[in-house]
Amino acid sequence: MIVRQFINWVRTAPAGERAEATRCLARAWLVSDLSEDDRAAAEGALLMLLDDASPLVRRAMAETFARAADAPPAIIAALAADQPSVALPILEHSPLLLDADLVDMVATGNCETQCAIARRLDLPASVAAAIAEVGSPSSTLELIENPDAQLAAFSLTRIVERYGHLAAIRESVLEMDDLPAAIRLTLAQKVSNTLMQFVTTRSWMSADRAHRIAGEALERSTVNIAAQTRGDDMAALVGHLRSAGQLNAGLILRTLLSGNIELFEQSLVELSGLHANRVSAIVHDRGGASLTALLAKAGLPESTFPAFRAALDATHEIGFVSTVGGATRLRRRMVERVLTRCETSPDVAEPLLILLRRFATESAREEARLFCDELVATTFSDELVAQAVAEDFIADERMDDYLPEAFDEFEPDAYHNDDYQADADEAVDAYDDHGTYQDRLVYDEYDQPEDDYDRPSYAAYAHDDRRLIAA
Repeated sequence: MIVRQFINWVRTAPAGERAEATRCLARAWLVSDLSEDDRAAAEGALLMLLDDASPLVRRAMAETFARAADAPPAIIAALAADQPSVALPILEHSPLLLDADLVDMVATGNCETQCAIARRLDLPASVAAAIAEVGSPSSTLELIENPDAQLAAFSLTRIVERYGHLAAIRESVLEMDDLPAAIRLTLAQKVSNTLMQFVTTRSWMSADRAHRIAGEALERSTVNIAAQTRGDDMAALVGHLRSAGQLNAGLILRTLLSGNIELFEQSLVELSGLHANRVSAIVHDRGGASLTALLAKAGLPESTFPAFRAALDATHEIGFVSTVGGATRLRRRMVERVLTRCETSPDVAEPLLILLRRFATESAREEARLFCDELVATTFSDELVAQAVAEDFIADERMDDYLPEAFDEFEPDAYHNDDYQADADEAVDAYDDHGTYQDRLVYDEYDQPEDDYDRPSYAAYAHDDRRLIAA
């Protein structure tokens, strides 16, 4: 009876009143104890309101049913397919939508629809993969920033491939925990390509020079990323380098000259197909025949063999790098030793010598830059120490001026009578009172808060004086 009256009233009521009445009817359907007949009539009225001309009515229904697990499925499906202003609450919150429905809505919906789906709690991997594949940049960013999304590694790789050149997406990806090394390298390549296009478009560099500089920067980034990579992630990184065509002789030689023996061995494992233990044994063996066979099986140019042999000999003599920072920079001693040996060898091609000379210049500049940074840091530390010593000296001088006045008030004979311990406690208490008073004089003199003043010197004097009185 009530539902019949509602249907008659809603035909002529204003849109705002219809929306509020629809909200009340939907809430009653969820929480009220309606009879079977009344519930069926209410559901029919709600289904009729799906055709209401005003989106306010449908929006009110969507907001009420959005998080309800027992909402009418037919109404949820209709609201999810409505215009974005109506469908967004359903797409973002409704637990009644199937994964297949969400994937289809990602493929056919607009940016707002995709963003709403990307914000869902416990977003399944299949829906996340659909957003990564066809989603807009905004929805992709929502997906990355959703902590409850089940984002698979291949979906993250696809996101970086599509939108790695966008700063907002790149920064959000870099903030993720346990980011695979291959994805970090892909992001570095995106940045390199973006900067290269920028400088060439501005005519600040020629295309050839910009391409060479970008390639060198990418190689340094590769070694830097590999220095922080271990285990299966290292193997995945090397596989990515090979599939991208970046696992060449120049990069492998740079890794060896940087002391990154793990990346060097994994590169030979990837290119030769031999077991890691076999490759490691050959690399650490000083014999030359096995190394030559390994380099040939890896497909490296024969003209680079002398450089690799010289670099391995220098590595065994100088020692391996045990720190991450050391494995990211070219080691100047190794580079110069390899360059000297290759310059005297008649079998070394000129392109290799050019590469080694470029490595030598780069390593010298890196060493000079590191030396200057350490020198500045050491100078700054020395200045801080000198300032702290000067402040302690000034504080000690002030206390020396005050201590005789403080002890003048004590009776010298008090330390030799029978009631010695009581006199000693009285003296300490009197000194504490004077010390507190003298501290306040110092604070007033410098006009600074008491909590900000350094008091270790006064505490040390008080401790020594207590021991003196008790002696």
